[in-house]
Amino acid sequence: MRKLVLGIMATALAGCLFTGAAMADETEKAELLPGGGSNIIYIITPSTSNPFFNTEQVVGSAKAEELGYEVKCFSHDDDAAKQLEYFEAAITDKAAAIICDNAGADASVEAVQKAYDAGIPTFLIDREINESGIAISQIVADNAQGAAAIAEKWVEAMDYEGKYAELLGLESDTNCWVRSENYHAVIDEYDTLEMVAQQSANWDQTEAYEKTEAILQANPEITGIICGNDTMACGATQACIDAGRDDIKIIGLDGSDEAAAYIKDGKMVGTALQQIAAITEMAVEQADEYLKGTAPEQEKQLVDCIAITEENVDNLSAFVYTEK
Repeated sequence: MRKLVLGIMATALAGCLFTGAAMADETEKAELLPGGGSNIIYIITPSTSNPFFNTEQVVGSAKAEELGYEVKCFSHDDDAAKQLEYFEAAITDKAAAIICDNAGADASVEAVQKAYDAGIPTFLIDREINESGIAISQIVADNAQGAAAIAEKWVEAMDYEGKYAELLGLESDTNCWVRSENYHAVIDEYDTLEMVAQQSANWDQTEAYEKTEAILQANPEITGIICGNDTMACGATQACIDAGRDDIKIIGLDGSDEAAAYIKDGKMVGTALQQIAAITEMAVEQADEYLKGTAPEQEKQLVDCIAITEENVDNLSAFVYTEK
C-alpha cells in the first residue's frame, strides 16, 4: 500500500494542473500557520454510511496515528452548520490540523476561514471550496478526466444509441456538475443518444433506488442510466434488477467495492475509481510535513481517476487499484 501511494503521489504531483503559491522559502516558513498546539488531528467527512467517506476516516486515522497523532473523527452529513460546529470544536480543542471532505463549495468557506484565523491549517480532500488561500491544500480526484473516461465505456456499451436517464448528486457540490458536464461532453457527441430524465438523488442510495423506480415507470424505453457516484449507481442498479430490467447500462463514479461486485456480475457497465485512499494519505502526510515546516508546493492538486470495467475490476479493492 505504501509503495502504491508513493507512486500515485509522484504521478499526480508531476502531471496535474496546479495553482497556488510556490513552495515556501526559508522566510515564508516562519509565516506558516502554527496549528493549535495540541497533537490532535481532526478528520471531518460526510456520513460514513457511504463506504467512500468511511474509507477517508479509516485510512486517514491509520496514517495520522502512524505518524504519532491523536485522531478525532466526525461526520457532518453534508450539513454546513454541523460542519462549522466541528471546526469550532477543533479550534477549542487546539487541534494541530484538520482534514476535511467538505459540506459545500461555498458553504464551507466560513469554517475553513475560522480555522485559518485561529492558526489551524485545513487540508481538503475529495471536494474543493470556492476560495483559494485559506486551505493549505485541496487534493481532489480529477473528476473531469474520470467522468469522461467512464462515459466513453458507457457509450460503447450502449452501442452509441438509445434513451437514458441521469441521476445527479448533491447540487451544491462542485463535483456534481463537473461530473455531469464531462459525462455530457462525451455523450452529447452522439445525436443517437437522448436523455429523457434528469433528477438529483443527492448522492444517496435509497433516494436513487426510489428515483429510478419512478423513472422506469415514466420512461420504460430507457436503456441506460448515468449516475454521479457509485452509491446512486448501486441504488439504480438494484432498482433495475428488482424491476426485471437488468438490461439497462449503468455507470457510476467512485470505485466502491459494492459497485465492483455489480460490475463483476454484469449488472453495471463500470465506474471511475477516485483514488481516495491515496488522496487521504497524501493529505495527512502533507499536514505532518506542514506542521514540521514544509508547505506543499501547490494548494490545488489533481489525482487521476481509473476507468473500471469488467476487464480490470479484479484489480480493485477498498478504493485501491493494484496492477496484477
